[in-house]
Amino acid sequence: MSAPTPTVSPDLKVLMRKLRLGQLLDTLPERLALAKSHNLAHVEFLEQLFADEVTRRDGDSAGRRAKAARLDPHMVLEAWDDEATITYDRAVWSELVSMRFVDQARNAFILGPVGVGKTFMATALGHIACRRRISVHFERADKLHKRLKAARLDASFDVEMRKLIGVELLIIDDFALTALDATETADIYELCVERHHIGATVLTSNRDPSEWLAVMADPLLAQAAVDRLKSAAWELIIEGESYRQHEKPTIGEEPTDPRSPRPRRRRFLTPSAGRRDHHVSRLKWTRGGPMLLATGWSHGTGK
Repeated sequence: MSAPTPTVSPDLKVLMRKLRLGQLLDTLPERLALAKSHNLAHVEFLEQLFADEVTRRDGDSAGRRAKAARLDPHMVLEAWDDEATITYDRAVWSELVSMRFVDQARNAFILGPVGVGKTFMATALGHIACRRRISVHFERADKLHKRLKAARLDASFDVEMRKLIGVELLIIDDFALTALDATETADIYELCVERHHIGATVLTSNRDPSEWLAVMADPLLAQAAVDRLKSAAWELIIEGESYRQHEKPTIGEEPTDPRSPRPRRRRFLTPSAGRRDHHVSRLKWTRGGPMLLATGWSHGTGK
């Protein structure tokens, strides 16, 4: 007959809540039983108990930071569907996941056609940063431009720009998808100049960086902004079928929330040694920053 689960006295519950350790009460009886069965020393028991609390608080804290950063809670690294038929340079992705580019205040361009998972990957990087207590802000480019224009009307523009300049990782989604007018171009120029070598920026775009100049109103400001962005940027180019095809319903399938992650085997954090989905010609350093130059894109072979 198994021993009864130890109970927690009312007095102990009151003391734990006063110390803001009330959440530990959920697992305390099981931890007490485990300590008894394994003859744990008091120090070992406390170590396990406090480790539970630290893990819980870290998770809650990361969740709050991700919400404040406007990150989609479903687009996390663990939820990526590895059956997606896309190709990209896994060595570059591994480098971005390491967050070294944030520590070095470098940039990253995630480029490719519609639907291949650019937003998902950029958001996943944001979640990783939040877990490492890095300040993050995510915003779609068109919404960012509208918000800054509205900020000019209520005299909050300077405050909003300071926030964007000061964040450690700024993620702008769908950059240069549509033409930028003179005001929008000037805002991008100011962000690029002020954040250069100070903060990391991730841009997702359907356009190649060489096309960005053509959609910006002021050629001089555009050239200055794009040059700063490119001078210290990694490029991750994604090709393949639309990742959104995995969200399509099928006959006989149980109705689910299309935003909910599907359980799949995860491979992102351990890219195959030496495997490249693209043929990379060289890694060029310009003005102190890495710029990936890639040619001969192929699906899945790297030849």
